[in-house]
Amino acid sequence: MPVSPGGQPLASFGDRLLAFLIDSAVSGLVVMALFLPVMVFIWFRMFGEFTRTNPDGTFVEPDPSTFLTDIMLPLLLAELGLFVLMLGLYWLYHVEYLRRTGQTLGKKVMRIRVVPLDPTRTLDRGMAGRRYLVQFVGCSLVPGLSYVDGLWQLWDKPWQQCLHDKFARTVVVKVAP
Repeated sequence: MPVSPGGQPLASFGDRLLAFLIDSAVSGLVVMALFLPVMVFIWFRMFGEFTRTNPDGTFVEPDPSTFLTDIMLPLLLAELGLFVLMLGLYWLYHVEYLRRTGQTLGKKVMRIRVVPLDPTRTLDRGMAGRRYLVQFVGCSLVPGLSYVDGLWQLWDKPWQQCLHDKFARTVVVKVAP
């Protein structure tokens, strides 16, 4: 079994994948809880605008300028605000929370930990932040990069690092039960 420079066994692809899926579910539920009320409000507002009727029962044609200012602009601003909020929440979870013990909830469940490649160092905000920038920001902007990033560990030798690990100079190790 391959080991890290600090002598700990490296985490397997399966353990890392399951930890990622657990973390994605946790993050997704939090973001959904924030997004859903806003989207429901906007949907009802749009529904009300498109179903207005005249006194004779005919539908009121929406004014294009009103549609842009009353529906589309608030929708775009809400989405932008929620996107910024989501990036902030992801930063808190995947950087600040990870930095404390080297583990997120998914990593705790799978008994794996992020550690610096250099065993004399401790995981700091800079390392965790670089992992975040590559894994969540960079991979979101470049189509297909998230797959390359996650699968990179399958052929990376000797540390089985993903691209975000390489950029941050970290490895993921198995934690003793």
